[in-house]
Amino acid sequence: MPTVYATVPESAASELATTLVDERLAACVNAIDCRSTYRWGGGVETDDEAILFIKTTDEGCDRLVDRLEELHPYDVPCIERFDETALLDRFGAWVDESVD
Repeated sequence: MPTVYATVPESAASELATTLVDERLAACVNAIDCRSTYRWGGGVETDDEAILFIKTTDEGCDRLVDRLEELHPYDVPCIERFDETALLDRFGAWVDESVD
């Protein structure tokens, strides 16, 4: 079961999460506030962001990533995939039922 990790502007996190769940691309999205420091445009930048942990299925992951990239406000978004194992079968089943 993949978990997609993405960083987004804090102001965009709620709308992105709602859209991904509403469109049945994700079963759940956890948003965690963070402060990111990164190299951009020849300098070092620091911004308040949100980390999104997006639960989806193997079958739905590519569609989720395509949609997230389409909606994402950054020119170079951080979107990564982690392959996880649900430790409770009923959680894995819930994710499967929640994603089209």
